[in-house]
Amino acid sequence: MKTIKGPAIFLAQFVDDKAPFNTLEGICKWASDIGYVGIQIPTWESFLIDLDKAAESQDYCDQLKGTVNSFGLEITELSTHLQGQLVAVHPAYDLMFDNFAPEHLKGKPKARTEWAIETVKKAAIASRRLGLTAHATFSGALLWHTWHPWPQRPPGLVEMGFAELAKRWMPILDIFEKNGVDVCYEIHPGEDLHDGVTFERFYEATNKHNRVKILYDPSHFVLQQLDYISYIDHYHEFIKAFHVKDSEFNPTGKKGAFGGYEDWQHRAGRYRSPGDGQIDFKTIFSKLTEYGCDVWAVMEWECCIKSPEQGAREGASFIQKHIIETTDKKFDDFAGGDIDQHKLKSILNLKP
Repeated sequence: MKTIKGPAIFLAQFVDDKAPFNTLEGICKWASDIGYVGIQIPTWESFLIDLDKAAESQDYCDQLKGTVNSFGLEITELSTHLQGQLVAVHPAYDLMFDNFAPEHLKGKPKARTEWAIETVKKAAIASRRLGLTAHATFSGALLWHTWHPWPQRPPGLVEMGFAELAKRWMPILDIFEKNGVDVCYEIHPGEDLHDGVTFERFYEATNKHNRVKILYDPSHFVLQQLDYISYIDHYHEFIKAFHVKDSEFNPTGKKGAFGGYEDWQHRAGRYRSPGDGQIDFKTIFSKLTEYGCDVWAVMEWECCIKSPEQGAREGASFIQKHIIETTDKKFDDFAGGDIDQHKLKSILNLKP
């Protein structure tokens, strides 16, 4: 067993052009003041981290880490969710995903992919320099537009798609291996890695690469009605990162899992602040602790009703309340006694 670390917070949804959310020092003080002890840093926000410098300079990383530590915080993981998404983009999504790319790469999908691959590689080196052992990202998707089998998927399509996805990620995974950092893919709708079966397909396609791991976020499983508790039983050895995000699923006679093209507030499946949805976090924390998952509990705020500030304030205490301090003491030790081989044989009525 292992005590989960936290509470921590993913900063992506809180970045703003207004103080305190527009400087590293400001956002660190804010997070510390409301009870967090860790931050997950989105690497596309250059005022939080200069990824080029972090990959090149140990002095820069030491300074960055020192700044964060001065507020009583630790860096839990770096995130390349947006850049990882761009490692694999189907042309149907080119225009929309161009928003994640630098201006000079928009409309240039091949160059965009190459940039994304090199950027995620830099995150491996930066993670090592910062003393981190896990990294958070998305897999990207080449097959998502075919997730519903209409028109009929031709034989071999899925296998080819995962082979290509693995081909793009293998050079990245090898760099992470050299730097001793796990790649934790957030299992997420819109990605080719969106449940257990697809994770296994990718794992096999990478020849069971040592650095292929999971960022576990149960909110995405509720939306597809997947058993998020037994998921831990199946994949606990791979879970190296953890997002604490709630969700709910309330189907009606008009809409269900597909959503009816509704906005988030009106979908049957929608994300909520921790504690406001339907997820059984008590069991999740118990399972992850019992299995010895060495993870940070990182609050990710995505809620269609509650403000981010309230969600963040409540999230810290919510996580703290759910963290289980592991014990090395048996609860019935008081009823025990000294024992030896002779007594054991006597209990079993065996001859000395």
